[in-house]
Amino acid sequence: MATKPRRPEMATDADLAMAEQAALLDQRYGHLTPVEIIERAAERYFPGQIAAVSSFGADSAVLLHMLAEVDRNLPVIFLDTGKHFEETLHYRDALAADFGLTDIRIITPLEAALNRDDPDGTLHQRDTDACCAIRKVEPMARGVEPFRAWFTGRKRFQAATRAALPVFEAVGPRARINPLARWTTSDLADYMRAHDLRENPLVAYGYLSIGCFPCTQAVKPGEDARSGRWAGQAKTECGIHLPELDKSLANASH
Repeated sequence: MATKPRRPEMATDADLAMAEQAALLDQRYGHLTPVEIIERAAERYFPGQIAAVSSFGADSAVLLHMLAEVDRNLPVIFLDTGKHFEETLHYRDALAADFGLTDIRIITPLEAALNRDDPDGTLHQRDTDACCAIRKVEPMARGVEPFRAWFTGRKRFQAATRAALPVFEAVGPRARINPLARWTTSDLADYMRAHDLRENPLVAYGYLSIGCFPCTQAVKPGEDARSGRWAGQAKTECGIHLPELDKSLANASH
């Protein structure tokens, strides 16, 4: 007699339901154009319960322009770590004005956490994971917690760790949607030119993936777009797209 499959540890009914829904949505709609994906998610499946997350980085203009075409009032969450390049902050404000985005939500780290764990602002020099945990993962969990789903600008070509990135994926009881997952660098460049979109000024200096200034450097020829992030370390992700976010969301809900 076959045994009944075991539930993943700590998974709730809501988690399992979203995992099933995300897989079904990915199967049905993962092949559509990014704008079609955005329309279906924002208007049919998660109306009034969806936001976008944007770093306002190297190619953020593409997704933000598409979002504005569908609904410029859609909430856009920007994580201000306190360690951004000044160019990124200026670019954020410029794009918001370009596209008429009306609801930019700036999320910052908790002062108590910074005072406790990074009082002098040098934690990144000793423990990048701990720095990301308090400056990115926990704040992002607070930012997306009110929503059932959110859009990201992640793409498969960016790194080997993203090569199998689905368009729709579950994060506990919530959905994370990557409309540009299948796009290439050529697709992005063509869209930027076709719509005459403003480029992050750091791109001209070789910064093809832009995070906090202490942990970001220009990309060398032939390397993948994210090679300039935490260069020389095994670290490839800050944690906001990994299970750490799911754990922080669970903690924020209690």
